[in-house]
Amino acid sequence: MRLSLPRNLSLPVAALAVALAFPTTAEAAGIIPRGDGGRSSATTTFPFLRWLHDSAVEAVFGKSSGADSVEQHVPSPELYTRHRDNIVVRFNVTTSEEERALAQAAQQMLLDVWAFTPEYVDIRVRNVDFKAMLRLLPKSLRQPSILIPDVAAAAWATFPSQTANKPSLSKNSVDAVLDSVRTSSDGVDNIFFKAYQPLSVITRWMGLMEAMFPSLVQMISIGKSYEGRDVHALRVGARVSDNSDPVRKTILVTGGLHGREWISTSTVTYLMWSAITAYGKEPMITKLLDKFDIVFIPVLNPDGYEYTWQTDRLWRKSRQKTKTRMCHGFDLDHTFGYAWEKSSNQVDPCSESYGGESPFQAVEASALAEWAKNETQHAVQFVGFLDLHSYSQQILFPYTYSCSTDPPNLENLMELGVGLAKAIRLSSGESYSVDSACEGAVASSSSSSTSDPSPRVESGGGSAIDWFYHELGARYSYQIKLRDTGSYGFLLPAEHIIPTGEEMLNALKYFGDFLLGNNGIEKGSQFSPPSDLWRDLRRRTK
Repeated sequence: MRLSLPRNLSLPVAALAVALAFPTTAEAAGIIPRGDGGRSSATTTFPFLRWLHDSAVEAVFGKSSGADSVEQHVPSPELYTRHRDNIVVRFNVTTSEEERALAQAAQQMLLDVWAFTPEYVDIRVRNVDFKAMLRLLPKSLRQPSILIPDVAAAAWATFPSQTANKPSLSKNSVDAVLDSVRTSSDGVDNIFFKAYQPLSVITRWMGLMEAMFPSLVQMISIGKSYEGRDVHALRVGARVSDNSDPVRKTILVTGGLHGREWISTSTVTYLMWSAITAYGKEPMITKLLDKFDIVFIPVLNPDGYEYTWQTDRLWRKSRQKTKTRMCHGFDLDHTFGYAWEKSSNQVDPCSESYGGESPFQAVEASALAEWAKNETQHAVQFVGFLDLHSYSQQILFPYTYSCSTDPPNLENLMELGVGLAKAIRLSSGESYSVDSACEGAVASSSSSSTSDPSPRVESGGGSAIDWFYHELGARYSYQIKLRDTGSYGFLLPAEHIIPTGEEMLNALKYFGDFLLGNNGIEKGSQFSPPSDLWRDLRRRTK
């Protein structure tokens, strides 16, 4: 479904171009000095340009109810009190027995597992339940470290209205947004990325991108959520005349499968903005968009994302009803059809990892799969899939459901994964580990073993990257878990939005260059994959 607004309202779209090209106030034009009374003089000096500008803004962002009307996204007191007795603790798990005990405790007490890697497991727990949880664990796990002592305060701080230098986008700040889109070249001065943005603003901003770059950008809806919201996407690509290949190779970039992972949504929007504005200026991006389409879906779980803004900042799942009346939602990353039965999370709808009673029971996962299959029937070939999550700074490749089966192009997946990690490290100094997504909290000694570590803290059946890899042939599928490594977890402060976006932009460039047939950006350059790290990863998977 394509939004008709930018195509049908030709006058406001033309006005948008005029508004971007000319100052709308005498103050901005330099005719009057800055100071009190400037705005009133401007509106009388340039009334026609002001009318053109306002028409364009209203066409994209909607009509304001008044001069002082501002969309404030102030968190309700309920959002604070909901988690005021919660803490996040870290367990250093070193044996399969410890992982088994931790998995059983998490299942028995319906604990919220925040992260699990071969080095640690992070769990959110209520203070009053902390001692009871420890009693279920072996002595070696009874002295965890406390990562976040006050979850409520950390959650509260992520809302843009809580900090003066984290502005929330409103209708009255559209002038600044338009100016930042037009003039900023690296995202630093773009007000959109100064704060996390609510769903309504993200949707309007995507419409603005289409209106400003109609030859490069198409806004579509891949389907509806359970509560009836559109799952919006931007298709970005240039159809060059000398491209005789009827099949359009496509890279899919998704975020927001889990509602609370705000940094994944912000990073997808940063990538789409960077790709759009770099076309024709940056050779690597230009070449990539000439040969490929990139489809960006920043909020695959719009119901869950909206719920994190209105009711529960730490909500993970969708909002679909389940067989248990009081427990809503599915973990979208356990609801895809490939190896769905390998997940152990189909038992309790109250579990944070509940994948449903049958594959694709979740409306949003089904919509994505149906859209993607329909695309392949219309000359689209998915060659890459980047599914962004948080947190723990990991680059994970298939398979998720089991370590006993290797993907056919394992060495290529490992090589590209290591190259992505190096591209990130060179851009920011941050380290991202590279591993098979099948690994649990305790890495197995052999990926070809007859049995996987059992039970795992969280099993991996029904994963999106496995389905796109196996069913649609997206041979380079990765789940990338973004910043950080536990200091903030899912509650990453907004000042990390731009640095995280830049990390992934460099990774996307490397990814695209690899798909174009090169071994990283500029052969022999600093982006070449580090052979020592690649050899170590290869050794661990033998």
